[in-house]
Amino acid sequence: MTIAPLTTGSSDGLDEKVLAVYDTILRRNPGELEFHQASHEVLETLGPVVAKHPEYVEAKLLERICEPERQIIFRVPWADDSGEVHVNRGFRVEFNSALGPYKGGLRFHPSVNLGIVKFLGFEQVFKNAVTGMPIGGGKGGADFDPRGRSDREIMRFCQSFMTELHRHLGEHTDVPAGDIGVGQRELGYLFGQYKRITNRYESGVLTGKGLTWGGARVRREATGYGCAYFVQEMLAARGSSLEGSDVVVSGAGNVAIYAVEKIAQLGGRVVAVSDSSGYVHDAAGIDLDLLKEVKEIERERIEVYAQRRGRGATFVADGSVWDVPCRVALPCATQNELTERDALRLIEGGVVAVGEGANMPCTPEAVRAFRAAGVLFAPGKAANAGGVATSALEMQQNASRDSWTFEHSEQRLQEIVQEMHAACCATAEEYGAPGDYVVGANITGFVRVADAMLAHGLI
Repeated sequence: MTIAPLTTGSSDGLDEKVLAVYDTILRRNPGELEFHQASHEVLETLGPVVAKHPEYVEAKLLERICEPERQIIFRVPWADDSGEVHVNRGFRVEFNSALGPYKGGLRFHPSVNLGIVKFLGFEQVFKNAVTGMPIGGGKGGADFDPRGRSDREIMRFCQSFMTELHRHLGEHTDVPAGDIGVGQRELGYLFGQYKRITNRYESGVLTGKGLTWGGARVRREATGYGCAYFVQEMLAARGSSLEGSDVVVSGAGNVAIYAVEKIAQLGGRVVAVSDSSGYVHDAAGIDLDLLKEVKEIERERIEVYAQRRGRGATFVADGSVWDVPCRVALPCATQNELTERDALRLIEGGVVAVGEGANMPCTPEAVRAFRAAGVLFAPGKAANAGGVATSALEMQQNASRDSWTFEHSEQRLQEIVQEMHAACCATAEEYGAPGDYVVGANITGFVRVADAMLAHGLI
């Protein structure tokens, strides 16, 4: 995915008190465009905050909050099934622990580099804070591609990766989860190696685990469910709902699939989904069972869904799923997938609400277009936070050696999403931007972390 150009070094949208902070980020992190973009997106909303709280400026909180507490880079040697040796690069950025242990996923994908991991970790700090749960922010991964690899090769890679990473983890220190390329299979291999090396059955050291070995119900569904719930809350605030809405969801992985499921339960109809090969338009509504069979069980391309679905389902190779008109759009694939051109097409097609199910999937230009058009827009820090909120609930269950029912777990998730929505609305109102969820989410997360850092002193 090619990142959209960013006007790095410009003062566009930045209060003079934070411009120097952004210039320092550019100077100290050359070439890390995704991190530049993520930090700019937060900093441009903080002018009213630093005006109201001069103590944040005096304590250099902006500079400290934009600098990771720890950045870990290591090599990951492993042998494939033919005996050939490979060397990948592993990362863990422990960004901020003011609110609790570092918390954030591991991503295995060829695109992973330090800038990607830092952008994800930075987003995670504020996302985790918005949930109200006692967790800090971090992120990690490797430039390893599990696609096309055998289970044994993936096991060997995960064991080598954890052999180095384990020394930095712990249920009170740093708690990874899954992300792109890291599902329950990979988490199982990672946890097994951690247990072997440490000689401890420390369930809380990873989240997203299988139900038979410490996992939590609803964790698999939580990110997609949470995105749908947040959009439902936004619509309800305007006296509307998802009932009868045509919805487009990008991606066909875990987040997208369970967003599709919850949208249907809330009365909406998902008419298009996508993967990296193209998209499927199914005007009658996506068949969830068939989608799960193709993507979760067989791990086939989305074109196979169209072939099996038959008449009425159209596969478009290398096209943009955002060309399909809809009332609600949920980008659930990867960063910068939805461009300004896509946003304008969606606006033309009558979109009224957008919820980011992925991390920073909309380019800055697309976000500006949505906000200018009055489209309800939920940034990933809010719409994507259901997964990590449920990970924190998994940590609670692990700590108490307990296991909750699906119904209780989903109820807690819905309550957390409602509380997040209320907090974002109240904060946006307080800082003169009523109804602006970007301002609401950014400032809510920032203030919660900043206040904790002030309380802890200069560390």
